[in-house]
Amino acid sequence: METSLANALGQDDSQLAAAEKRDLLARLLKRLAHEIRNPLSSLDIHVQLLQEDVAGLPPETQKSLNSRLEIIHGELHRLDGIVERFLKLAGPSGLDLQPVEMPKLIAHVCDLLRVEASTRQIEIAAHSEDALPAVKADPIRLTQALMNLVINAVQAVGQNGRVEVTAARSANADAVQVRVQDTGPGIPADKLTEIFDPYYSTKPEGSGLGLWIAQQITVAHGGSLVATNGPDRGAVFTLTLPLNRKEVPRA
Repeated sequence: METSLANALGQDDSQLAAAEKRDLLARLLKRLAHEIRNPLSSLDIHVQLLQEDVAGLPPETQKSLNSRLEIIHGELHRLDGIVERFLKLAGPSGLDLQPVEMPKLIAHVCDLLRVEASTRQIEIAAHSEDALPAVKADPIRLTQALMNLVINAVQAVGQNGRVEVTAARSANADAVQVRVQDTGPGIPADKLTEIFDPYYSTKPEGSGLGLWIAQQITVAHGGSLVATNGPDRGAVFTLTLPLNRKEVPRA
């Protein structure tokens, strides 16, 4: 399936018309969702079985293990929700819009990834402007987009570095901007737009779909996602979300 996806979404736009690409992508995403959901269901069942096994342990041990199992159980259900929304990326937008407080969402994403980052000696820092207004967005899909950006930053750093996530109003105060900046090697100037192509990757880790998915989710929210290089080193991804969102027609 990876070969099919790579061939279908290659950089040669002459191979397939845009409509044909979207149709093929939709079929591939449905297959991918099916393949992901099978192990997710199995994991969910095994977590439930573990919770039953834990019930026979001493109370102190139960308390410690149950809290961790609840986190795993919750994340499995969140992943299932992501798969459901992932399918909608190739079709009409189906956002579940509600007020989202970006500082809380950013803190949640950073907390989830901080342990993995620490094993690489990478610090993840989060900062938000005071009194930042809520953004009308789909919290699950926006979490997915931000997680992809932070994961991409951690992978770019590799070892011993820093990833900083900040949120603030835009210069003209009509949008909220989330910046993910890392201390990695940065992005070659001729690749700053190409990195958002499906299946494009310069790293041994990942599928090459993370940045593309993040961009698709951002665009569905009427926003934009731009990559630049920092003044000293590292890459900077700026995700801009309008405060007064307007529906964006899909091509």
